[in-house]
Amino acid sequence: MTKNEWYRQLFERLDNSKFRRSFHLKQKDIDYINEKGLDTIRQHAKDFIAKREAPAYIANDGKQTPMNGHPVFIAQHATATCCRECIRKWHKMQPGKELSQEFCQYMLDNDIDNWIYYYAYKLAVGSSITVIVFI
Repeated sequence: MTKNEWYRQLFERLDNSKFRRSFHLKQKDIDYINEKGLDTIRQHAKDFIAKREAPAYIANDGKQTPMNGHPVFIAQHATATCCRECIRKWHKMQPGKELSQEFCQYMLDNDIDNWIYYYAYKLAVGSSITVIVFI
């Protein structure tokens, strides 16, 4: 399976989950992204991943990512990168190990960025595209 096929299948599975597809950016989230810029949002995401997802042990795992308050939090829930259990289930990472830099980059590039870009694109054009993969 190619990398592109993996991501396409992942996003199709996520799109088939009623819970995952229930997450949407609100206008205030879109305004925040526009105000701060994608580079800043990406840096926030990188920081959130490093502090809340990457450590091998997370005391409040399953509750470390709020359901709202920042566009990245919403994207993390939509892409199942919100806690270690979701990462294990959806992204096939084993529990109890610190996430590698490579995997943190994968989450940043191909889950959070893609979802935010996809969502913004879908809003902008009213598209019914199910997945856009930026690799």
